[in-house]
Amino acid sequence: MRVLIVDDEGHIRESLGKYLALEKIEARGFETAEEARQGLEQEVFDAAVLDLRLPGMSGQDLLLWMRQQGLTTPVIMISAHGQIADAVEALKTGAQDYLVKPFDPAELVIRLRSLVENRRRENRIETEERQRGPESGLIGESGAMRELGERIRKIAASEVTVLITGESGSGKEAVAREIHRRGEHRDEPFAAVNIGGIHEGLMESELFGHEKGAFTGASGRRLGLFEIAGRGTIFLDEIGEMPQALQVKLLRVLQERKIRRLGGAGDIPVNARIISATNRDLETMVKNGAFREDLYFRLNVFRLIVPPLRDRREDIPPLAKHLLRVLGSRMGLAPRKLSREALEKLSRYSFPGNVRELENILERALIYGEGGVIGAGDIELHRAAGLGDAEVPEAGAENAGYSPPAGTDAEAGRVYGSGGRRHGGTPGPGAGAPRPLESWEKEAILEALDRCKGNRTRAAGELGITRKTLLNKVKAYGIVVKKPE
Repeated sequence: MRVLIVDDEGHIRESLGKYLALEKIEARGFETAEEARQGLEQEVFDAAVLDLRLPGMSGQDLLLWMRQQGLTTPVIMISAHGQIADAVEALKTGAQDYLVKPFDPAELVIRLRSLVENRRRENRIETEERQRGPESGLIGESGAMRELGERIRKIAASEVTVLITGESGSGKEAVAREIHRRGEHRDEPFAAVNIGGIHEGLMESELFGHEKGAFTGASGRRLGLFEIAGRGTIFLDEIGEMPQALQVKLLRVLQERKIRRLGGAGDIPVNARIISATNRDLETMVKNGAFREDLYFRLNVFRLIVPPLRDRREDIPPLAKHLLRVLGSRMGLAPRKLSREALEKLSRYSFPGNVRELENILERALIYGEGGVIGAGDIELHRAAGLGDAEVPEAGAENAGYSPPAGTDAEAGRVYGSGGRRHGGTPGPGAGAPRPLESWEKEAILEALDRCKGNRTRAAGELGITRKTLLNKVKAYGIVVKKPE
């Protein structure tokens, strides 16, 4: 915890600083409100202790300036006079607490910790309300996962910016959460945002916040995820989808560690660790001018690569068992186990949709399966060309582990891997010969849209792709989407 102390009496600043240090609280003292303003413009504090009566600018005026600048730092006002009117005015201006000198420093510590913990709790609740639920934990004992875990351990204690790359659905958010969990600021919020899942016009507000009246519909102040994250972590998923205009603003944040809310008048210091992720080839995007080179180098200070599930098949059984427990608990079902045959069937599958596809398969098995054991017949895999209801071939066989051609969206390989099977049991015309990828992809999209009754957001989630990617493919294939019911 870092606390700002503003008091014109040097012995008070010094004694409070020493006492707070004994309590493992870092304090920064200022003699005047003017000096404190400069400090607030450059640094991030978890709380502030302001003397009401100061030479020149008063503590009350400093508090008013903080709120006008959009700084939401919790404030305790202190005063030697103890007049009720002063306390009431301070609380009206935005102070959270009020103490009369002389006070017991132990009481100050109790109140500071309470304020900071309440703020962190509110921020954690806010992030949970805004974002999707966490992906599966980092599960696996393969050599690739052990190596990844060791690299995470080495970088977690630092504040280095990390870029996570890997195929869609491979567990990049789980890696980001593991870095946060092992870091020094694990008790601070983990704020995740899916860049590809937010409308471009709302993205800046979601990241940086806005003031009342900043745009039509902005009925009040809203904090952005950079502020809510505090000293924690902000995870920018699908960073390759970020528009050029916003790339410039993100670069400024990385360089200056400051943000400005939409409609705001001043800059606000931020101190969150930034972790980004992508399934796209950012180097190629830089060469093509689609992604800023300077931003790429700022994000790519340390690179982590998440291996696809087909390259760590020994992790499938423990991961499947873990997911089954999580899904069963979420769905309110009694515990169920996977039979040996079901585990073997999963272990032979290539999983073009990676961990997210495994989760979808197990969720369907829980819905349709009966009894305490999930058998091989309950495991519904993708139906490959010419195979009817037979098992999908292992990676390396035709149509398994598809990688999209250069220049296409890397998520294409995920669409037909997590869209389920064709309704009915009769193969279509030409079932004995391989069908083009586009045919499978279009069919998977049509089936998903049909199951979701035209709801494109739900269909994209079921397919394991972003809504933006789904809309692009709907347009490319000329699919007519009925209005959601």
